[in-house]
Amino acid sequence: MGQSFPHVLGFFLLNTLLRGLAQGPTAHVTLKYNWSHIFWGETVTFRCEIKGSRDIDWTYDWITPISGPPTTQNEYSISRVTEYHNGEYRCLGTKKHPQRLTDTQWSDPYRLTVTPYGPSVELSAASRIIQPGGVVTLTCNVIPPSSGWEFFWYRGERTAELKITQDARLTVSQGGLYWCRGARGDPRYFTQYSSQFTINRILTNRAVVTRQPHWSEIYSGERITLRCEIQDGEVTEWMYEWETTGSNTFPTHSEDAASFSGVVSSGGEYKCKGRHKTDPYSSTEWSSPITLTVSAHKPKAELRADNRDIPAGGSVSLTCSVNPSTGWKYRYWYKEDKLAQSKALEDSGATSAGQIHVSEEGVYLCRGERGDPAYYTEDSEMIIINKKNEEKAVVTLHPNWSEIYSGETITFRCEIEDVDDNEWKYEWETTSSRSSKKQEEFSIRFANTSHSGDYKCRGRKQSDKSSTLWSTPITLTVLFNKPKPLLTVSPSWLSPGDLVTLNCEVKHPSAGWRFFWYKVVPKLPGDSYSCVLLSESSNGTEQYSFIVEGQTHTAGYVCRAGRGEPVFYTDYSEPKFVWSADLQSSASLRVSPNRVQHFTSDSVSLSCERNSTQWRVMRFLKGGTVAECSARWIKAESSCTIPGKRWSNDPFWCESESGEFSNAVNVTKKNFDIILQSPVHPVTEGSSVSLSCKLRNNVTVPPVFFYHNDKLIQNDSRMELNISAVSKSDEGFYRCQCSGEESEQSWMTVRDVQAVSRSWSSFPIILLIVGLICGVIILLLLLYCNKQFKDSRFCRVDQSVSTNQDFSTSHVVDQSDAQHEQYSTLLHGDASVYHSIKGPADYENVHSGSTNQGCSTSRVVVHSDAQNDQYSTLLHGDASVYETIKGSGN
Repeated sequence: MGQSFPHVLGFFLLNTLLRGLAQGPTAHVTLKYNWSHIFWGETVTFRCEIKGSRDIDWTYDWITPISGPPTTQNEYSISRVTEYHNGEYRCLGTKKHPQRLTDTQWSDPYRLTVTPYGPSVELSAASRIIQPGGVVTLTCNVIPPSSGWEFFWYRGERTAELKITQDARLTVSQGGLYWCRGARGDPRYFTQYSSQFTINRILTNRAVVTRQPHWSEIYSGERITLRCEIQDGEVTEWMYEWETTGSNTFPTHSEDAASFSGVVSSGGEYKCKGRHKTDPYSSTEWSSPITLTVSAHKPKAELRADNRDIPAGGSVSLTCSVNPSTGWKYRYWYKEDKLAQSKALEDSGATSAGQIHVSEEGVYLCRGERGDPAYYTEDSEMIIINKKNEEKAVVTLHPNWSEIYSGETITFRCEIEDVDDNEWKYEWETTSSRSSKKQEEFSIRFANTSHSGDYKCRGRKQSDKSSTLWSTPITLTVLFNKPKPLLTVSPSWLSPGDLVTLNCEVKHPSAGWRFFWYKVVPKLPGDSYSCVLLSESSNGTEQYSFIVEGQTHTAGYVCRAGRGEPVFYTDYSEPKFVWSADLQSSASLRVSPNRVQHFTSDSVSLSCERNSTQWRVMRFLKGGTVAECSARWIKAESSCTIPGKRWSNDPFWCESESGEFSNAVNVTKKNFDIILQSPVHPVTEGSSVSLSCKLRNNVTVPPVFFYHNDKLIQNDSRMELNISAVSKSDEGFYRCQCSGEESEQSWMTVRDVQAVSRSWSSFPIILLIVGLICGVIILLLLLYCNKQFKDSRFCRVDQSVSTNQDFSTSHVVDQSDAQHEQYSTLLHGDASVYHSIKGPADYENVHSGSTNQGCSTSRVVVHSDAQNDQYSTLLHGDASVYETIKGSGN
């Protein structure tokens, strides 16, 4: 500026005051290039224009944000603006007249804003590809957008301008690298260069990928060759570019090679294109991709034979294949048997036919090969080719049971019909294995479920190695669980003269089973039983039914079945009972209150009455199980009390430590409002009996109805039904009805008075006779043993009885007739009973993994092997064992 700022300011204020009095010419500040953006580094020129005067003889003053060289010209220029030049610019025009000094007012301010950075340039195009015969339009954009620009275009190198345009667009038809930049002002202000932009021109030629060999299926490890073929057009000098999605180490950039080879490990897509060797920005389009599918696993050859048996004087055809692929050649291998060394067939070579004819017996296999170098498949499975023999093999089963159980013994036999030649080797084949052995029998001693399957055999002559055909297979099924028979007894309740029928049912009862029948004997303390084999079934019975005659007292039975050699036994059945309601000489079960039906509020006591040291009360539950008096009930020695609020509808009886059973009774205890009071035990013919109807609340509203076998026999106000002298016709079901309530029915048994008198009159005599006989026999045997200890069988039997706490003489006396006969047999030397309890099969069962150590899996047990050995030894004459048993015990 020409003056200092205070001087100018004072002059400005004075001039404003004077000009306020009269209007004259005015000054205005403008830019030479009025652009929307002024960038850092550009040249800026301000002009001061005087309006309202035609006179051009003016001098000028400027006010600027920063001081600079003074000027009186109408233009004020800044060569390289920066942000420090931001601010307001004003100008003033002055003219000297002869009479007075004339000047303008100061102009309105012009505010300059400088963008603090230079502009950038972006080069773009709708496509980077120039199609054959086409063009691409490039666009050069200055950022931020501003005006006044002209555009400089470059191709290849930036040293020479391709073209200068006022338009931001340029149309090109050649491929290459392109740049652009903008310029404006005087002197020119240039933007930076744009980034390079690649344009490729597509030629009319076409690229195609081919592969060799051209197999439909490729396997990991094979070698493959891919080739890029350029078709059509006139260009002959090419560079090549490959691209793949696979993981193989193939080139993915420009290569001066039209093909490449490599071992593939995985599949993928492959494509290529050709690029003009002298114009790298001119190329073909990418070829259509070729897809390689590579299997991860090496293929396995498959060998088939049209016949496994060579006919006399003929041959069989072998066919080797590798599916589903092609291009294979095949080699065949031969060996005399599975263990021999393989050797290539001399006349097979590597044939593409895949089929040969052979006339030699032996083991054959093959494999495939293809490519160069050769790629090999896995060997095929072996095929055994045999010379046909007219003899026929047949498998037989001994014993002939196709369904057996774990632990049984079975033998297969390979039989060749109408052959006298003994020089045979045998081959056995099952669903799981094949074995060669000379023996014609194939035995399984302890079968298990893994032995289930088909079994077949064939014979092979040692002289000419010819073999029979495979026999028709025989199927063996081995069941895991040992069978457990189901025992049923009929009738469940005894009447005088009844025969007891036992039925022992085993799955497939016709498959060689024999049946063994046992009585159960209580073992106290505890709640188990021991078993005593019935002498009539010491060797087993062929029939699954067994009839017990003369059974009058309560008794329990079990059964089991056995078959084969050595004998295989089933598990023991669950125990089943046949009950007698008669009061017995050995023991009696008493019920208090003495009636069948009870209210749930009643406390019912059951007691065993007999001069025995220990008794237990037993009951038969629904579902066929037997249980001792429940621990939740009130249990005492030889008695049991069913407390209130407990329900019951089961048969009860007593058992003693000496093996005795009492009579059985039914006890019904339910939540009724009315019950029939009837006798628990049978009543004797000719005696009087009274039945009554009882209500829980003791409030009776007549009439009261009594029924016998559903026939109304009394209808009045009496609460009792009295029979002065009962007869057999009074036996049956009774019930009562009163006050709209009806009781359950209960059975009343009437005994024949003659049968009762016979039973009780004979008992003391039998007891006396048996006691005397047993005492004399024991005394004589003991005396005799002192003289001839080694040779006396009766001595040993007597000694066994005297040392066997389960079968004492007092025990025998107290049994029913059938039991007496049973134990009498033991005392008089019937060794078969104890021997059969143990038997040879018990030893086998123990060693074959059997867990059944007793008659029943729950409560019934047999004597241990050691005990049975001792009993058997006593019965068969080993005196040394007797001394061992006697020991400290006696």
